[in-house]
Amino acid sequence: MATLWNKGTSATEAVDRFTVGEDRILDLRLAACDIEGSRAHIRMLAHIGLLSAHELDLLLEGLNDIAVSVQAGNFQVEDDVEDIHSQVELLLTRSLGDLGKKIHAGRSRNDQVLVDIKLFLRDELRQLREEMLALFRQLQQLSEAHKEVLLPGYTHGQLAMPSSFGLWLGAYAEALADDMVQLGAAYRIVNRNPLGSAAGYGNSFPLDRAMTTELLGFDTPVYNSIAAQLGRGKCELAAAGALSCIALTLNKFAADCVLCMSPNFGFIHFPDELTTGSSIMPHKKNPDVWEIVRGRCNQILACPNEIALLASNLPHGYHRDFQLLKEILFPALEKTHDCLQMTGYMLEHLQVNTHIFEDPRYETLFTVEEVNRRVLAGTPFRDAYRQVGVEVNEGRFHYSGPAPAALKAGDLGHTHLGSLGHLCNEAIAAVMEKAAAW
Repeated sequence: MATLWNKGTSATEAVDRFTVGEDRILDLRLAACDIEGSRAHIRMLAHIGLLSAHELDLLLEGLNDIAVSVQAGNFQVEDDVEDIHSQVELLLTRSLGDLGKKIHAGRSRNDQVLVDIKLFLRDELRQLREEMLALFRQLQQLSEAHKEVLLPGYTHGQLAMPSSFGLWLGAYAEALADDMVQLGAAYRIVNRNPLGSAAGYGNSFPLDRAMTTELLGFDTPVYNSIAAQLGRGKCELAAAGALSCIALTLNKFAADCVLCMSPNFGFIHFPDELTTGSSIMPHKKNPDVWEIVRGRCNQILACPNEIALLASNLPHGYHRDFQLLKEILFPALEKTHDCLQMTGYMLEHLQVNTHIFEDPRYETLFTVEEVNRRVLAGTPFRDAYRQVGVEVNEGRFHYSGPAPAALKAGDLGHTHLGSLGHLCNEAIAAVMEKAAAW
């Protein structure tokens, strides 16, 4: 097997299979990033005199050829090659001879894989930012479109107070703004350059780490070479933590939709083609998409704990355990992209029930409104509360305001920030804009 660490002995097939694991497949996602990091590294090597200008040109041309095969989908990590780094160097050596072997001077696979993962995560986090912004805008548009349509609010699963579709949809938009803060924090942790830290103890070559930082677009180097290697696991954990925040928001929204689609509630509706049926019950319209979103998000929520358990109890320096981080994080990233995109797709077809309050069962939602009306008329709050409570218990409560079926959200006089009549969507949009400015 072709390995960068080979010292003249060969791993047995069993050891190879067990230690390489899924890396040959997972590393394909890092191919473009590995080439990008190598380009910066060899430019720096030429700058400090370890490569001639001609050698640099040949290596860059060789890397560009490999990049073309990656973009075309033809690049593979061969069965007898351990990882992406080995494959790239092997291809260069095949085409350029011993010159291809010079590409590794001044670095270790430890800082090389860290660079690859950071570049990969940086791209992933940027893509997630755009997907979150798209969903955020969609939720805000729907919030404005349905801001006057009342919706029952619940606490403890029991009828509570009047809400609105505008308040409900706008709430999840603002939750995404909070999630964007977490995503930005992960991005700032990721966007620092470990290249040149080698195996964690630097290098006797006069490496120009500031140069590779600039070439790769990192904010700063990770200055301390040991600290750079301590980032293995921490970057993945920061990213997973951000994913878990997004997942919690989408999970709750999916759970809401599953409940609100039920005929017992009937608050929202989706076209038949976005639901599934039953093999035995012809009336069924199952919310399978929302159930899968809910379930996928639960899987994503487990990701930070898996990473923390894998990366803990290890002294500083590289350990092969870290290789398994990709098997945890990469699928979680895919699931997060899928859930964001599918949530947006479903919302394109959302239909809201504008006749919910024609059902008399929802009249008790207005008990607080009635208490407040009596307080404003001069009755002490505790007396008004007791009066209305007695009326509810005796089955004779009736809201003295307009008929609930005719009410719009603006009729209830809720004017404070973030209430039914003052959704603050513009202010929330400003919060999101600030949170996404990275």
